[in-house]
Amino acid sequence: MHLPSIPILLLSLPLASAFPGPSRSSSNSKASRASTPNPIPTIWLAGDSTTAPDGGHNHTEGWGQYLKYSFGSNAFVNNSAYAGRSARSFTREGRFDRIAAAMSPGDFVVIELGINDGGRPLNGSTSTTGDKGRADCPGAGSETCTVVFNNVTEVVQTFPTYIEAAARKFLSLGAKSVIISEQVPNNVWESGSYARTPSIFSYYDLLVTERLGGPAAGAYFVQHGSYAAQAQKLLGPDVVNANYPMDHTHTAPFLADVHSQAFVLGLKCGTSPLANLVVNATARIEALRGPCLPANETLPI
Repeated sequence: MHLPSIPILLLSLPLASAFPGPSRSSSNSKASRASTPNPIPTIWLAGDSTTAPDGGHNHTEGWGQYLKYSFGSNAFVNNSAYAGRSARSFTREGRFDRIAAAMSPGDFVVIELGINDGGRPLNGSTSTTGDKGRADCPGAGSETCTVVFNNVTEVVQTFPTYIEAAARKFLSLGAKSVIISEQVPNNVWESGSYARTPSIFSYYDLLVTERLGGPAAGAYFVQHGSYAAQAQKLLGPDVVNANYPMDHTHTAPFLADVHSQAFVLGLKCGTSPLANLVVNATARIEALRGPCLPANETLPI
């Protein structure tokens, strides 16, 4: 079943582009990155299939494809998310580095990973076997796991280490802010009744935001998963189940759009300066996707 999307905006520009999106400047040199910020910033999205263009394929879509409708002509959106990636593989493949090379001062970066980060690195894995080079080293600190992946020795770090390193790079290059976004939930109605338990990566996201220095340092947390779960609860089981066409993780376009709206609601309920560029009022999104959560965790604990 494929339901039509309910747009929350009337203004839009076809500006979202799939990874690896082109740089807006003619040069990726340090000199060009240190230039005056562009009057219209870019919002760079780093994530997995739940965010990416074409989602997990098979008629699914990532929520990042609909974010442009919430910013109109106030910002470009570059959806650099890629299916099947984790904090580890996004780092190893140079995807964070490519965003850093292309961004300009005053841009925003949203990092949402965690779907593919669980488990423990397996020795002898390849890109198609074992952990497929995705699992991070367990832990919240500087723990490392040394394994052989694709016949190459790799020192695997923890999820917080990968995310913190990427965020610090973006901030050092003049990002207006980096938003650490909680992963969207799986189908909350899968068991027949509403159920949702945040994963350990929700805690890690908060931890990284705190380590970065929080809002004072340009780092913000948006509890996207909680807002997306709230939206799914309000939609009810029939609509939600119909919009997970292949599994409990990858969404049809309608629900991807809903998850995008949920992210924007989290922004508007919080304190990130990116919220100031949203073209729709908080009340309008609340009417569709629910209220601001009582204990909004845009600020780190």
